[in-house]
Amino acid sequence: MIPALRDAYRGLLDAAAGEFAEPPAGEWTADEVLAHVSIIDAVTLAAVSAVAAGENTTYDNRIAQDGWTLARVSALAGGRAGLRERIRLQGEALCTLASSLSEAELDTPVPARLLSGGTVLVDEPLPLRDLLTGLAGSELPGHTRQLLALRPG
Repeated sequence: MIPALRDAYRGLLDAAAGEFAEPPAGEWTADEVLAHVSIIDAVTLAAVSAVAAGENTTYDNRIAQDGWTLARVSALAGGRAGLRERIRLQGEALCTLASSLSEAELDTPVPARLLSGGTVLVDEPLPLRDLLTGLAGSELPGHTRQLLALRPG
């Protein structure tokens, strides 16, 4: 799982380098995509940290879809370059912390609410392992494709 997560971060960061065209109406800009990933990383790090500390936790990605929050996180990070560096560091931290967890910790059920485009995808407990696997196998690759689609030409 951790090698796949590292690879997913590498692919996203490679796609995040360079210039981007404006998205079609209603779609996110490259900066909004990166801010979203940064927030998802922070939420995931919080959940993994809580499990490592023996605490109860939840996982909710709704704040990572709020336009005002995306703009604020982007501004606070210093724009695209700052977001890329933040995501790089968050990815390293998440991979390091997750690799230290036991199988029992990875199997810890975490009440999760996951939305995409206003549609509820998950509203039930998931093992922490599944949240990490989803990040590596779906979330990060999906945003990598979004960024690549925004490349000019």
